[in-house]
Amino acid sequence: MPGSVPNSLNGWWCNQRDEYAFLGFGYEVTACQSRAKMTAEFRDIRQRFRGRYVRIYGACDRRGFYNDVVEAAWTAGVGVHSLIWFGFQGDNSWRRRKDELFSVLFSNPKAKFVTRVVQFGSEPLFDNAINAFELASEVRRAKKSLKQIGVPVTVSDLAYSYQRGYNSGAREVLAEVDTVHAHILPFFSARASTARNSWPLVVEDLNWFIKNSGGKKVYFSQSGWPSETSSGVRANSPRAVANVQNEKDYYTLLDGRCSYFKNVPGGGVGWFAHIYSDQHEVGYGIYNRRGGLKFPFSPRTSC
Repeated sequence: MPGSVPNSLNGWWCNQRDEYAFLGFGYEVTACQSRAKMTAEFRDIRQRFRGRYVRIYGACDRRGFYNDVVEAAWTAGVGVHSLIWFGFQGDNSWRRRKDELFSVLFSNPKAKFVTRVVQFGSEPLFDNAINAFELASEVRRAKKSLKQIGVPVTVSDLAYSYQRGYNSGAREVLAEVDTVHAHILPFFSARASTARNSWPLVVEDLNWFIKNSGGKKVYFSQSGWPSETSSGVRANSPRAVANVQNEKDYYTLLDGRCSYFKNVPGGGVGWFAHIYSDQHEVGYGIYNRRGGLKFPFSPRTSC
């Protein structure tokens, strides 16, 4: 990062066509990590894995927390895909989170220089957290507001969620988002078996987004294969295998399709590994609960 905050975003971000292959990690913030801890882990993402971005997952409702995210990201030299978390309670706490996030985006001079995009929810359509027509309206209003500081807006969700509600408002959501943030989780398919055999499932969802998004840039904002199952991670196929080898094989599969992702219409596809550590979410971390790497991980960021 420069020694002082620039005056303009002109020329600041890379062209989206260069944002393909491995981008970084999903980063769970429910633990409300300190600024120091986030700085250290964001640096690890940047320096050890060459990650360019951190995709926020979950929510910390400590006032000013996103200021800490911004400062940690600035110090570490990474961008942030920020998130308005809806949660699973069916309440309106997301409105308070939106207001808090927007307040920081407009008041912290560094915020727009690390915030690549605001995600309006993580699977809000799948969870029925908000009416799809209302979500489309919220995205539209957010785009109008954040256009002042050059921050785009999206919704992070599954192809299935859009397909299920395509004629009930989901089409309007897809039309409103600036970029497509797709959840690609083939482990949960009813046709899942092993990670090595999951490419047809990945392409099926990707092709749906390509066909229906009007040529928009696609990111795999949440993508991975669990190394173990838990109460919140259960397969829908009796043949789906969850272990460390399959988690490794899934990322090897994505990494091996670098040239394919580079040439996807709309500017290529960039993907996030979900998630940084099993201390955040059991089964999906690159690091295990003891802080050790589960397997060697050095995916390509270009090809």
